[in-house]
Amino acid sequence: MDEVPDMGEELQKYFDNLIARIDRLKAVTMTDRDGVILIQASTSGTPPKVLEPMLSTTFAAVSDQVSRLGLKRNKSLVSFFELYQVVQFNHSPLITTLVADADSNTGILLSLGDELKEIAQLVATVIHER
Repeated sequence: MDEVPDMGEELQKYFDNLIARIDRLKAVTMTDRDGVILIQASTSGTPPKVLEPMLSTTFAAVSDQVSRLGLKRNKSLVSFFELYQVVQFNHSPLITTLVADADSNTGILLSLGDELKEIAQLVATVIHER
C-alpha cells in the first residue's frame, strides 16, 4: 500500500517535468474513459476550460466509432483550435491528453506517445490491482 502514494508523487513529478521540458506545453492529463482525472499537471496560466475531462470522454467515443469503420484501433487524435492544440493518445483503458499552444511543434508532442504509453500501462496496472 505504501508504494501507491509514492508512485502518485513520482507520476506527478514526471508530468510536471514534462511540462517544463516540452516548449509551449500547457497541460497534461491522464483520465479513464469516463473522464475521471487520475493525474494532471498544468502551467499556472492554463484556463480551466482546456482541462475539462469532457475532452477525454469525447475522444473515447470518437475512437470507438472510428474503430467500427474497419480502420482498427485509433491511436491518437490531434485537434487544432485558435489558441491551442490538443493531442490525445488512446492508451486503453486510459487516455492521455496534451494541451499546447497552437503553434507548438506537433511532431514533438506526437513523439511522446510511446513514452506516455508506458506510464499509462503502469497506472492501469496499479488501478486494476486495487
